[in-house]
Amino acid sequence: MDTAVPAPAPSLGDVGRTAVVETPLSKLRDGQESQVTRLALSPEAATYLRAVGIEEGVRVKVLRRAPLGGPLHVRTSSGAELALDQDLARWIEVGR
Repeated sequence: MDTAVPAPAPSLGDVGRTAVVETPLSKLRDGQESQVTRLALSPEAATYLRAVGIEEGVRVKVLRRAPLGGPLHVRTSSGAELALDQDLARWIEVGR
């Protein structure tokens, strides 16, 4: 099941603006912090993430990774700490 949502094409209103480089949350290293820019997931999964405090505009920091591809331990700008599955974190886009 493909839950990816394609990125919107730039509009003429975007000309001259600094582009935000998006990367999956799963690619951040321990200690790195970034802002969530997009939840490229099914509506149900995006609703769940928003309910637990992961949504567009929120800053997240990777605290640590579990060994052997286990979950990411992250903290949001509101102070919530969560363990996110690596597969789920791949679809959370952050701006760097």
